[in-house]
Amino acid sequence: MRYLNYSTPSARSKLAKFCAGAIVPPAITASVAAILREVQDKGDAAVAAFAQQFDQATLRPRDFRVRPAQLKAAAKRLRAAEMRAMKSALANIRSYNRQGLPANWTSRNPQGAEVGERHHPIRRVGLYVPGGEVPLVSTVLMTATLAKIAGCPEIAVFTPSDSAGNVADGLLAALHLIGVDEVYRVGGVHAIGAMAYGTKTIPAVDKVYGPGNAYTCEAKRQVFGTVGVDSLPGPSEVMVIADNSARADFAASDLLAQAEHGSGREKIYLVGTSRKVIDAIAAEVAKQLPSLGRNEKAERVLADGFLAIEVKNTAQAIEVANYVAPEHLELLVKPAMAKRLERDITTAGAMMIGNLTPTALGDFTAGPSHVLPTGRAGRFFSGLRVADFLRRTSIVRYDEKSIRAGEKVVRAFASMERLDAHGRSASIRLEK
Repeated sequence: MRYLNYSTPSARSKLAKFCAGAIVPPAITASVAAILREVQDKGDAAVAAFAQQFDQATLRPRDFRVRPAQLKAAAKRLRAAEMRAMKSALANIRSYNRQGLPANWTSRNPQGAEVGERHHPIRRVGLYVPGGEVPLVSTVLMTATLAKIAGCPEIAVFTPSDSAGNVADGLLAALHLIGVDEVYRVGGVHAIGAMAYGTKTIPAVDKVYGPGNAYTCEAKRQVFGTVGVDSLPGPSEVMVIADNSARADFAASDLLAQAEHGSGREKIYLVGTSRKVIDAIAAEVAKQLPSLGRNEKAERVLADGFLAIEVKNTAQAIEVANYVAPEHLELLVKPAMAKRLERDITTAGAMMIGNLTPTALGDFTAGPSHVLPTGRAGRFFSGLRVADFLRRTSIVRYDEKSIRAGEKVVRAFASMERLDAHGRSASIRLEK
């Protein structure tokens, strides 16, 4: 664990340096660019070659897509308790995200013209679901459900297979439950490339969604413009703000829950109101770590990406959190402090409040999507929502009365900007 006292003169620069570790190294940028070029140039052949290289899976183009019958069979193989858990989470996710479905509207502007907005589902969306060693079944629910609520006509899901070409039953069962049957056993950067550029076997999408590791996140950044992207949700982050009311064992378990993702690029932040609070939680982390099934991977994350920050007051805690813009933020503090933190921290991806609200509830079942911005992107991105699966069209309709008011404004701007045709296009409509 690295320790930082935020009251020291160099604290802000040290925090900035630690956060800068989330920046993608040039080697990853170059590797991603090379893979994307191969997919763009060689299509299916490149996708198959990279599946062999990275997943040790021998796939022919006709093998890329999972047959719909396989989804149904996976759902039948799933244990009843697991299916009940999925259905419970799905109910919460649907309930929460239906609240965010934007409505069309029409009004009159001060000139008397009719104006409004119309929302249309994006025609074809591509959802990336991390798989392999850690198949993120919950990500299926946290992405595909929103696309269904938005009414997207075509939903294509991409997830890596194992070396035998198999995809985890949980992932396939979740897709079957939601009603998505276009699924490709293709992951990694080459999946992002296939979504963006299309191949003979895989039609291109209009927008790419979903979390991933540093490579897939960088791939999304590089294909932006060819297709849309939701955000850049990379390796997991958590920040726990704790005072002396925090349960040290609870806080430690939440820090370890994010560390166990184990890519090595996760960021774990503990903000404590005293060194005593920090030391108690750190001792619990050390105590609980050996019992984890993925303790070696979590230990590496803690060694490289765990920063404890001591703050002297609530204002400093707010400043730290708003700078870091953490993906997940837990407030394990007294109610009065929590109220102020909730109000004044404005960059967190998701906020979990109180000792009985672990991040894992948000990851799996609470309702909001767990696809959240990382790497300080919370300063300008929000977590995934239904509106991200829609595009908005503005509506404008002038009539004979309202254009008389509007034409005067057009004429003035056309004069200032020396755009005569703009002015004439309005004034010509008033000529007898």
